[in-house]
Amino acid sequence: MSKAPFYVTTPIYYVNAEPHLGTAYTTVAADAIARYRRMTGHDVRFLTGLDEHGQKIAQAAEEHGVSPQEWVDSIAPKFTEAWRMLDISYDDFIRTTEERHKRGVQAFWQKLHDDGYLYQGHYEGWYCVPDETYWTADQLEEPGICPQCGREVKFIREDNWFFKLSEFQQPLLDFYAANPAFVQPETRRNEVVSFVQGGLRDLSISRTTFSWGVPIPFAEGHVTYVWIDALLNYITALGYGSDDPADIERFERYWPADYNFVGKDIIRFHCVIWPAMLMAAGIEPPKSVFAHGFLLTKGEKMSKSKGNAQTPASLVERFGVDAYRYYFLRDVSFGHDGSISMESMVQRYNGDLANDWGNLCSRLFNMTEKYFDGFAPAAPDLSRETDEDATMRAIAGKLPETYEDHMSRLDYSAALESAWELIKYANRYIENSAPWTLAKEGDTERLAAVLYNALEAVRISALFTAPVMPATSAEVWRRLGLGDITAVDDILQAAEWGGLSEGSPVTKGESLFPRIYDEV
Repeated sequence: MSKAPFYVTTPIYYVNAEPHLGTAYTTVAADAIARYRRMTGHDVRFLTGLDEHGQKIAQAAEEHGVSPQEWVDSIAPKFTEAWRMLDISYDDFIRTTEERHKRGVQAFWQKLHDDGYLYQGHYEGWYCVPDETYWTADQLEEPGICPQCGREVKFIREDNWFFKLSEFQQPLLDFYAANPAFVQPETRRNEVVSFVQGGLRDLSISRTTFSWGVPIPFAEGHVTYVWIDALLNYITALGYGSDDPADIERFERYWPADYNFVGKDIIRFHCVIWPAMLMAAGIEPPKSVFAHGFLLTKGEKMSKSKGNAQTPASLVERFGVDAYRYYFLRDVSFGHDGSISMESMVQRYNGDLANDWGNLCSRLFNMTEKYFDGFAPAAPDLSRETDEDATMRAIAGKLPETYEDHMSRLDYSAALESAWELIKYANRYIENSAPWTLAKEGDTERLAAVLYNALEAVRISALFTAPVMPATSAEVWRRLGLGDITAVDDILQAAEWGGLSEGSPVTKGESLFPRIYDEV
């Protein structure tokens, strides 16, 4: 039987600056669910990429004395290098300047044009070049100022092509009612429904004042409005618009997407315009658009326009990749705004990673080397297990179901907390069982049972921390003499108690998470 497909996407990021903590947050979250779904046996397709068209890019290129293509080519490596640094396991990376994307966008517009969903008209209104966003006068909270980024908007007049978005007000409301999981979390859904109930205006989908974009195939001098161009990446990356049988098969296999991950500031594009466009083209909308909250520093949203955006590299240099990934998915509730700080990151690192996880592995691997020459002892006789033995087996036994429940709702923090229940209990188990005392007393049988049980708890814990901390979990399995943890495609089977074989070589190695003592 073939594996069930699972398709997850990040928004494609605009190439006006290098990646910051906000873009990395979305990407790490998408990577964690992609990794987990591979471990549950799915055929995963994980897409990310870059949005490379628009007036702002054309202006930036002109300011730097290069062509727009040369400009985006100089920025793109900053993203691929950042995702490599953060151990992002994407399956595809799309750039909107690629021919496959242009071909798909033009095929899409031709389809909507042929079916009567486009018309030519005249646009007058306000436009924010930095955000590439149209605003009506009544949407401007302050005259002449973009309500989203706070910068100046310009009044423009253009002859554009329009999409009949207004015709989809009731179809969208019917779709939301029939598919309550489409907009997540629920607070965002209420916002979207309320917006659509207020009425929809037809949408300008072309620009004529510059040429850096995908040409409209039936309208000379018109290029696709950059936001609409960007939305189509989710299907063009799968091969939409291609006649190649492999592309057609890929699109049919993976679409509709299980998750389009976005920030809450672009929810209307993704939850109103995007599904309406797909309906017009006769394509099923994605199963879910999950709009997460903002990362806040000192109470403000982290963004390039506010000048408070940081790059992931500085934090990775200090804490390491896995600690970085862990902090943002453990300390911030995905779907809500979350305050982040260096102080809380150090506390989480020292408490959860150094004291709990790192200390458990270090002391256990050291004792295995000291008392059993670095080889896992035999599994104990379950008929002779103590209450504490049984409790740890029970915690490990319920972990797969609990973890799945949390991950299916993208509650990364709760999923990690469920894994930490086993890690913390294993630490208490070692303290209460006192292997050092058992060794001194010569109780080799009980000593072997305690160490085997603790090693099993570590083996299983590594499975459920792997989606968030892949390198650390791979290292733990390596030190346990096990195979490649990324090859696990049946986590339920892999997590069954007793999977560690007698005689498996155990290596103590260096500390996984050395404590941080310096001041923040």
